[in-house]
Amino acid sequence: MTKEEVINTLEAIARLLELKGENPFKIRAYGNAIRALETYSGHFESLVQEGRLQEIPGIGQAISDKITELVTTGHLGYYEALKAEFPAGIFELFELIGLGPKKIRALYDQLGVASIADLETACKEGKVATLAGFGEKTAVNILHAIEERQSVAGSFLLSTASIAAEILYSDLRQHPDVDQVAVGGSYRRRKEILHDLDFVVASREPAEITSFFTTHPLVESIMVSGATKSSVRLKNGMQADLRVVSNAEYPFALNYFTGSKEHNIALRGRALQRGWSLNEYRLSPVENGRVKPQPIPEIVQESDLYRALGLDYVEPEMRENVGEIAAAEAHTLPRLIELENLRGTFHNHTTASDGRSTLEEMVSAARDLGLQYLGIADHSKASFQAHGLDEARLAAQLDEIARLNAEIGGGFRIFSGIEVDILKDGTLDFSDEILSRLDYAVASVHSVFNLSEAEMTQRIIRAIRNPYVTFLGHPTGRLLLTRKEYALNLPAVIEAAAETGTWIELNGSPQRLDLDWRWWPLAKEKGVRCVITPDAHDTAGFHHLWFGIAAARKGGLTKADVVNTLPLAKIEAALKEKRTRAGKI
Repeated sequence: MTKEEVINTLEAIARLLELKGENPFKIRAYGNAIRALETYSGHFESLVQEGRLQEIPGIGQAISDKITELVTTGHLGYYEALKAEFPAGIFELFELIGLGPKKIRALYDQLGVASIADLETACKEGKVATLAGFGEKTAVNILHAIEERQSVAGSFLLSTASIAAEILYSDLRQHPDVDQVAVGGSYRRRKEILHDLDFVVASREPAEITSFFTTHPLVESIMVSGATKSSVRLKNGMQADLRVVSNAEYPFALNYFTGSKEHNIALRGRALQRGWSLNEYRLSPVENGRVKPQPIPEIVQESDLYRALGLDYVEPEMRENVGEIAAAEAHTLPRLIELENLRGTFHNHTTASDGRSTLEEMVSAARDLGLQYLGIADHSKASFQAHGLDEARLAAQLDEIARLNAEIGGGFRIFSGIEVDILKDGTLDFSDEILSRLDYAVASVHSVFNLSEAEMTQRIIRAIRNPYVTFLGHPTGRLLLTRKEYALNLPAVIEAAAETGTWIELNGSPQRLDLDWRWWPLAKEKGVRCVITPDAHDTAGFHHLWFGIAAARKGGLTKADVVNTLPLAKIEAALKEKRTRAGKI
């Protein structure tokens, strides 16, 4: 059992304890253990096997014993007993926005609601609106949340899919009968939302590979098992498909099972122009009476196929038929940004606000990653739910950053910043006098999402016209599979960012990936610089940079388009230039 699965189980236990109305200190102990595991970067399995779990601060003897039982046996008696106290369907209710354990308990005790279906009926019959602490508005919101959940059923975040995808890929790659293997489909294209996983394997022993795949520990059930095609349901709820082909067929299969439907249609059209039929197995000559088939070149890898079709190689992330075919023909495809191009990162939180790692821990982790600079941007005071900093606490943090910079010396720098709330009227949560003391500021909307498009657009544009705003944070406010973006005229916001020299964030948090990759070509055309951030709330959150890079590549961004690819001396100059330029507007 992986660390992530253990964390999921501990979270479920904490929810059940809240449902039971258990001692808050007991519930908090599970919360502390969850945060401790989330930030632990060592080898988790070894720690369990060696009985050293209690070396992690926040994990006591009782929870250590439960984790050990869970990892070594795959089951936990305590958890099973807790679950047995409630109907199985009640766990669905935790997936709805706005419903916490107290409300779920009230619904269960007073109305017998034990599933989403029960809850929907109770809302429509007017029973929920009559409960104390609920009301008509809450009932309407619950019905809306149920509709939203149904609309995303069978959808998974890229981050969720990546865990199973990489484990299966790694295990398949190590199988002695596997010659070549890749994860294709929308995962290889790095789509932000996925519905299934596609594995393509080249092997001379398809039966062995099929058996290995369908009996893998991550598999919950077998849907289809054939000679070369298999489909399974994974324990995380995703469908995973396997296609086993020969080495000669592999480049065609990988290409076919990677590109979007539209991209693949475009490739097949180009093949027909040359007198060929292209499918997932091969190129074949076609006599159609209009085109004499050209000789078919040897295809050993995907790049050979694109070359045969008169195209430069198209990176998987860009295969969406949104202009990449024309660019590949004209030899104008961008050289996409790579993770190793990043020299530093901004928009990171610490325990000063709602982070789970201290400033020192964040700095140490950033340096271990080889970064040259780290921007700290804890929440401002308006984000009271996130323990936002007031002026006094911000001043204390500035002193701490100055002290650490002095201790570290040259070669690495901590930039002092703030994630300042954009208030309803477009003013900022701190005065210019306060913001002027910082190295940078990221301005974000965290409240009042239900404005009209015109009002929200005016609100954001007013904020980014402030000369002390360096970049706009998660511009559309979306939370994938949870909350839609607010109404916003993005072209107008991009235009204002271009005018003021304001950067726009590509927030790498897997739930955000905001600004959406589809808007980056326009932003790039207007000359707006991108800043890729992890929105990290602990040291593990730095890994969100990988998702940010994936989205940037989908948007066609290069190293030159992303400002935090600049080395330390140049980013210092860029920060100063930003304020000088905006101050002249």
